[in-house]
Amino acid sequence: MAPRKVLAGARVVLPTGIVDDGRVIVEGTRIADTAPAGPATHAETAAAEAMDARFTDAETVDVTGHWLVPGFVDMHNHGGGGASFTSGTVDDVLKGVRTHRLHGTTTLVASTVTGDMDFLVQRAGLLSELAEQGDIAGVHFEGPFISPCRKGAHSEGLLRDPDPTEVRKLIDAARGRAKMVTLATELPGGIDSVQLLAEHGVIAAIGHTDATYEQTVQAVRAGATVATHLFNAMPPLGHRAPGPIAALLEDERITVELIDDGTHLHPAALQLAFHHAGAARVAFITDAMDAAGFGDGRYMLGPLEVEVADGVARLVEGGSIAGSTLTLDRAFQRAVTVDGLPVQDVVAAVSANPARLLGVDDRVGSLEPGKDADLVLLDAEFALKGVMRRGEWVVDPQLG
Repeated sequence: MAPRKVLAGARVVLPTGIVDDGRVIVEGTRIADTAPAGPATHAETAAAEAMDARFTDAETVDVTGHWLVPGFVDMHNHGGGGASFTSGTVDDVLKGVRTHRLHGTTTLVASTVTGDMDFLVQRAGLLSELAEQGDIAGVHFEGPFISPCRKGAHSEGLLRDPDPTEVRKLIDAARGRAKMVTLATELPGGIDSVQLLAEHGVIAAIGHTDATYEQTVQAVRAGATVATHLFNAMPPLGHRAPGPIAALLEDERITVELIDDGTHLHPAALQLAFHHAGAARVAFITDAMDAAGFGDGRYMLGPLEVEVADGVARLVEGGSIAGSTLTLDRAFQRAVTVDGLPVQDVVAAVSANPARLLGVDDRVGSLEPGKDADLVLLDAEFALKGVMRRGEWVVDPQLG
């Protein structure tokens, strides 16, 4: 018989709202049920008694005073724990995945950076095997199809226009595990590449772009659905030339990625995005590189050297921001305690919205019966205290 656990007494964030003094019942790898700990109506009482009869042998964990939220879903992540998804071995990739799991990310897409096409094809093969094994949720290609004007921490000599033939080559190399491609859609072949990606069920993300407002609108109409780390690596919002930011915020078909680490975005910019896009169209990401969960020092991001000091990653040559050292538990805590966002909106941004975009919301992204038992336990100050993935504690809360 599958092991059973009852997590009782927490403030549980469900798709329907926040349940005080609630509980989540786990059976094996799945969520068996969710309910208030003290039902008010006769029908709820009868259902609870029937549930209790089924789970008399369950291990009960008292999580009173804590928040219970779905496991986090990171759709844009380059590594962590000192390991790179772009250039590391299989063991390196798994080390990075484990590092982020310790911080609540139970579902993760591995992102590459710009490289030689043959190398990216090889990486796609390696990462797709890990996706097939269930270690990662898929592959995101950030580059090489991006603008040299907005290259950020990408090697300019390896950039190229988004030729649909080459885009297709990467998709095929990922063997059905490609989830997203970031590209500058204003470049030659950009619109055709967006259409190709849409036809193959791969997210076309607009990013590292120098597009005008009009060019961005055209890309959205062609099938682009995500803004890669909105505000970063794109022209700023202008009152005469609004650029891509205005086009991406105003269109309901676009979900905007945001890096809430206090470095990539001013709080006012984050509030602007939430106000105009709405909570249902925001996905918090880490854009993490090797130093996430590891520490300051020198690292390589693709072929470029990065210096991490005080948790901020910058290219040694030129000083551009080079990804982040963020983990999603820190983003969650900051979003609530510093930015003042409602807890339900933050849960949507770190779990439900990215799960829906990635097409895995039938299994993860919310606390609902039948879904994977991926849970994060937070204390009253929203600091991480426990992580469960598929019914097993990754971080045991040891609450006594």
